[in-house]
Amino acid sequence: MKIFSSKQMHEADAYTIKNEPIESIDLMERASKTVFDFITLNFPDQNNFAIFCGKGNNGGDGLAIARMLANNGKNVSVYIVNYTDSASDDFMTNYERLLELENCNIIELSEFHIINIVSNTIIIDAIFGSGLNRPITDFTAEYINYLNSLPNKRIAIDIPSGLFADNPIEKAAVVFKADETITFQAPKLQFFFAENEQYVGKLTITDINLQSPFCESETAIEFVTKDDITLKKRTNFSHKGTFGHALLVSGSYGKIGASVLASKACLRTGCGLLTTHSPKCGYEILQIAIPEAMVDIDNNAEYISSIPDEEKYSAIGVGPGIGTNECTTEALINFIKNNTKPLILDADALNILSEHQDVWKFVKSNTIITPHPGEFDRLTCKHTTCYDRFNTQIKFAKEHNCIVILKGHYTSIATPDGKIFFNSTGNAGMATAGSGDVLTGIILSLLAQKYEPIEAAKIGVFIHGLAGDIANNGDNSPIIANDIILNINSAYKNILHYSK
Repeated sequence: MKIFSSKQMHEADAYTIKNEPIESIDLMERASKTVFDFITLNFPDQNNFAIFCGKGNNGGDGLAIARMLANNGKNVSVYIVNYTDSASDDFMTNYERLLELENCNIIELSEFHIINIVSNTIIIDAIFGSGLNRPITDFTAEYINYLNSLPNKRIAIDIPSGLFADNPIEKAAVVFKADETITFQAPKLQFFFAENEQYVGKLTITDINLQSPFCESETAIEFVTKDDITLKKRTNFSHKGTFGHALLVSGSYGKIGASVLASKACLRTGCGLLTTHSPKCGYEILQIAIPEAMVDIDNNAEYISSIPDEEKYSAIGVGPGIGTNECTTEALINFIKNNTKPLILDADALNILSEHQDVWKFVKSNTIITPHPGEFDRLTCKHTTCYDRFNTQIKFAKEHNCIVILKGHYTSIATPDGKIFFNSTGNAGMATAGSGDVLTGIILSLLAQKYEPIEAAKIGVFIHGLAGDIANNGDNSPIIANDIILNINSAYKNILHYSK
């Protein structure tokens, strides 16, 4: 799914209007119908609605939704927010259509005053659309603050009023705080950042059938869904050598659990062979916990002091639980200087690199790194917003010719050519110790199976999130990292079944 700028979405509308062809008012009707369908499906017993409309096309959407709800027997009050004297043509058309109804109450607002909205009324925001590029002020801001203070359920149409589609807002900006946002065709960039969750709430994307030639055009930012995932088929005459031999360098005294989790995830994801390199203290734990893995023991009892020769391995992963001991640091640096195999670096491997920035010049092209925000800030600089970190992520991937997987609710993948892929799977229940080790194991396995690094990153992040969704039915209830591992196979079946 492409993520378009506000300007590109306007162009997509114009392209569809011209080439379908369809009148703009009919395209608005189509979009509004998707919102009406969502409301009637998800709130079938709700009878009272207060819809606040601006005088542009977002307000026109609100008027069309009001008409549909009123025609469906709902009690609808429409509040026209007169922040300007002018109105769009499609707004006026829908306004005139609404006037023909006798069971819809229309109130004009030109200054702020308290409105009595009963608590069982759903408030719908259609004041400003995605084209807004300046802060909301005056009486409109007062109304939004007032609506935010009410206990009612709140729904935003396309984008919460006050939020910009492409750029960050000021900290003190007035923004409608939606419990649900129903957006058209594709998500907006600003929906993916944690600082905007308080405004967006639960996101629903409705398909309004914009013309595909435009929507399939190249964009720098994409939203990865199941449609984008293609898995290699395993033929009947395959054997363990077909699916690669992975090397996982992980663990230290007290952190062998990271080795266990990453190793299990790697094997569950289908690589043919796995060797886990561990300090001596991990030998018995690994042999008992993961009999399917081979264990290569370091000379040191408590931490990694060397990394095996790369020759016989298809791909290598380094980092989970290794610590930052001086000997481990030296071993990692020497390995990076000589490595030629597909590589994923995670956790303490990244913490070591944050203290030895000069080593980045030796890192193999298209190496995958998987930092969480704290690790990424240690690699780069302190960030105050997710949007700022997002821009640094793009710059870092280009500068170091690597693939940066920045973990979060919408995990993002930055590539050396400047592209960004946001992931659509995963949930808050996965915010638990070891979840990142599982992701490392999944991606390492895909690299060993000879997926290209960017495909391994996209597929790995998607499967990781999908397994977590299956583990807790997507309801954000807490799970542990092992629950994710146990559902990797189910995630595969889900994707493979879809692909048939």
